[in-house]
Amino acid sequence: MPALLRLDSSADLTSSTSRQLTGVFADTWRGLGPRHSVIERDLHVSPLPHLPDAALHYARRLRTEDERPDPSAEQLQDELLAELEAADAVVIGAPMYNWSIPSTLKAWLDHVHVLGTTVPYDTKDQPLAGKPVVVISSRGLEYGPGTPDADKDHTIPPIVQILGTSMGMDVTIVTADLTAVRRVPAMARLAGRAQASLEAATDRVRSLAVQLNT
Repeated sequence: MPALLRLDSSADLTSSTSRQLTGVFADTWRGLGPRHSVIERDLHVSPLPHLPDAALHYARRLRTEDERPDPSAEQLQDELLAELEAADAVVIGAPMYNWSIPSTLKAWLDHVHVLGTTVPYDTKDQPLAGKPVVVISSRGLEYGPGTPDADKDHTIPPIVQILGTSMGMDVTIVTADLTAVRRVPAMARLAGRAQASLEAATDRVRSLAVQLNT
């Protein structure tokens, strides 16, 4: 049964662009057949705690004798890791908040990036290597290559570094720009470009959901 893990982190529960696009991905995935399932984890509605113990950065075998994380914290981390491992693909809503990652998403990343478990440390193993993950990032302005603010996007690079470079997952990025158009009257002249960006992202998301099942 092909399983998708859908993660949302936007604090906007009514008009979020990233939620809209992860929803399109999930609906397309479900529409591919009755055996296609979606596991949904809303990191804003049900936020994870910040990593409570530095020992959780490491596999159990790598901890020192005096490092004894709370069993409930270990249980939560094990649950998140099992959920990620069981998924055939992952889609993540990662809106840009203050040029960076929502803290709720960062907490999830901290729980699943575990040296010696999901990340090489004393071995070269990358158990999640090749698992596809689609990261959907919505941004108020434009941050693509060649734009004046291209170097100010601190949302996508750390996600690619963590999930792609370090954990070896197959990361694909989809972006929707100029979402601030609907809030800032002075940006009204950019409404056409904002709509074109959203439509392109929507088409890309649908295509990826199908592509990952072929």
